[in-house]
Amino acid sequence: VQLQASGGGLVQAGDSLRLSCAASGRTFDIDGMGWFRQAPGKEREFVALISKRRGYADYADSAKGRFAISRDNGKNTVDLQMNSLKPEDTALYYCAASRAGWDRRARYNYLGQGTQVTVSS
Repeated sequence: VQLQASGGGLVQAGDSLRLSCAASGRTFDIDGMGWFRQAPGKEREFVALISKRRGYADYADSAKGRFAISRDNGKNTVDLQMNSLKPEDTALYYCAASRAGWDRRARYNYLGQGTQVTVSS
């Protein structure tokens, strides 16, 4: 599976950004898709994940109420709408996919290249 992410950028606090990711290759048995992020000096953490069949979503506490994940199974894409961005959201955001499971307990073996999100105060 290849994952191509786009949509990062430099914004001010309170602004919005939309990240998009397209999966290609062997995609028919992908279950979960979603987003992780890693800030300088910190470990990678999950942000938002979504299931294939019913579109169930799992959000990190930091994302609840501000971010919304969506998925188009026909196009093999997953988007992350980020609103009310904060400086602490600054990180490299990675698109990810899992073949077994979809929530935060699943193993997301496939990661795309990151897209940088920088939020200035």
